[in-house]
Amino acid sequence: MQMRAAVRDPVLLALLATGLLLAPWFLAGPGGTTMPWVIQAALDVLMAYIAWRLARHPEMPAAGRRFWQVVMIACASCAIGDTYQCLMVVANPGTTRISLVQTTFVVAGMATVVVATLRHPLGGAGRQRLRLWFDTATVLTGVAVFLWYFLLAEELGGRYDSDRWAASATAGVMLLIAFGVLKLILSGTAPFTRLAGSAAALGVAGTALAAPITTGLVGDPGPGLMTVVQLLPCVLTTAALRLQQLQAGLLTPRLPGALGPRSSRLPYLAVVATQLLLVWSLRERTIDSRLWGVAIGVVVITALVLGRQLVAFRDNERLLGELDEQRERFRALVQNTSDLTLVVDPLGKIGYASPAAERVLGLTPEQLLETNLYDRTHPDDLAGLSELSKQLIARPGHGVTIQVRWRHADGSHRWLDVVSTDMQHNPSVGGVVLNARDATETRALHDELRRQASHDALTGLANRVLLHRRLQESAAGTVSMLLIDLDGFKQVNDRHGHHAGDIVLQTVAERLTGMLGAGELAARLGGDEFAVLLPGTAKTEATNLAEQIAAVVAEPMMVSGQWLSVGASVGVATGTPGEGDGLLREADALMYERKKARKAGGTALTDDPPGLATTHHQRR
Repeated sequence: MQMRAAVRDPVLLALLATGLLLAPWFLAGPGGTTMPWVIQAALDVLMAYIAWRLARHPEMPAAGRRFWQVVMIACASCAIGDTYQCLMVVANPGTTRISLVQTTFVVAGMATVVVATLRHPLGGAGRQRLRLWFDTATVLTGVAVFLWYFLLAEELGGRYDSDRWAASATAGVMLLIAFGVLKLILSGTAPFTRLAGSAAALGVAGTALAAPITTGLVGDPGPGLMTVVQLLPCVLTTAALRLQQLQAGLLTPRLPGALGPRSSRLPYLAVVATQLLLVWSLRERTIDSRLWGVAIGVVVITALVLGRQLVAFRDNERLLGELDEQRERFRALVQNTSDLTLVVDPLGKIGYASPAAERVLGLTPEQLLETNLYDRTHPDDLAGLSELSKQLIARPGHGVTIQVRWRHADGSHRWLDVVSTDMQHNPSVGGVVLNARDATETRALHDELRRQASHDALTGLANRVLLHRRLQESAAGTVSMLLIDLDGFKQVNDRHGHHAGDIVLQTVAERLTGMLGAGELAARLGGDEFAVLLPGTAKTEATNLAEQIAAVVAEPMMVSGQWLSVGASVGVATGTPGEGDGLLREADALMYERKKARKAGGTALTDDPPGLATTHHQRR
């Protein structure tokens, strides 16, 4: 969106039109000596204004604001120098000499930019910065070699000392600015985008190299062509600043200590370019200052490249050593940990298994590779794995915990606590990482504690808490409740001891359980009192079952080598699940009425032999 705005920006369009009209205006048009300085001063003022706006941009970081404030001051200084030169040319139309005042203001202004680029935060630390300085110095040396060959060597033998030193000072400071801009581009911490920075670097380098390169290529270019090649880089630099103003929102803050691009092709291009220039300069077959400068530059740039490579070699050795240490540490940790680590693809195929696989699942890592995790998962837990996949997609990069059963080599299933993290975006992993810990014993203990919390310890039947919960959760419209109290149980305890009484209670619990169907629940409420929950059962059917239970409970049972029997008084209540305690109270009242009736008819306790027992009634 911002690039489209840049294409339609009126300021950029005006600068483009100015660049296109420079050639016909000064080569075939009126030209003149005053107009170039008017254009130059106007460009300086425009650049100062743009830099001021960039320094006040709300999305510009603090270091960037300081940088653009310095650029604003530098452009204002250049505007003063170029305006002074313009007034001199207006006063003396025939003069072509560059005044010392203009040179002083321009060089002083650009020097502040040099300081700003060199002091701007680089990011990174230690040897990272050293490599960056090597790369930047390599590019700088390459630019210096070209500057020497095409400009400085000729200027040092020029006719006018003042022009010679002015051109050298201006070219030198522009070279340093190019150095600073390149340094920031390479570091990735520049207060400008790469596109705007590259355009600015090209424009700044053009102010130093365009004129000498043109002279070297065409000989005497004449005042018109020289004016064009000197103004075009200034127009490009102004356009670069305007482009940065339009792209200010694209700047992203970089984390402390982080470098931008790890490498750049610019140093290598500088090496190749200086080597080619050396070959080009040897064609003249004369050894002069220009050739010596190129040769020295080639030696220096070669030394810089060698230094950079030595630093890189040392860093590589250090990194390889650290990598070996980390690999050994990782191997030691994974080898001895009790946790199993797996890496699987989205379809569940195992791509990596840690050595703990043999301890957890009884299989070697090699046996697990290329197998499918879904095939090893308990069928009842497959839905949980599907839900896990959905959560990983919804929360990328976050760990998701699940408890699942995986098949052991012996055919049993082991409970495991699994923490899953989606690392498919990491090319070093490329899958979902599962860290699993054997939780079989923990799960068994948890299940036992939960069972004990809802079941009677002696008989294994449900307790009062579970009975109420099942009653509340029942979806049936009608439920029946049986309340059972044993007759003669106290006599068993008194005559034969509590151990015999416990066996009687356990036997009654087994008989109750054997008479119930699916969804029906037997519970021990305490002492010798039991209850039966019958969801969806009408009162008539519940009454029939109560009679069967009374008959079955009364059958003799072998306890400590002798036959004992107890009776059962059963109360029946029918209602809705919402009545809850009301059903129990009603059944309890009916049970006591039944008990009184049984007492009125005779004792429930007997030591009769089994031949006197009633027949076992099978329900339904």
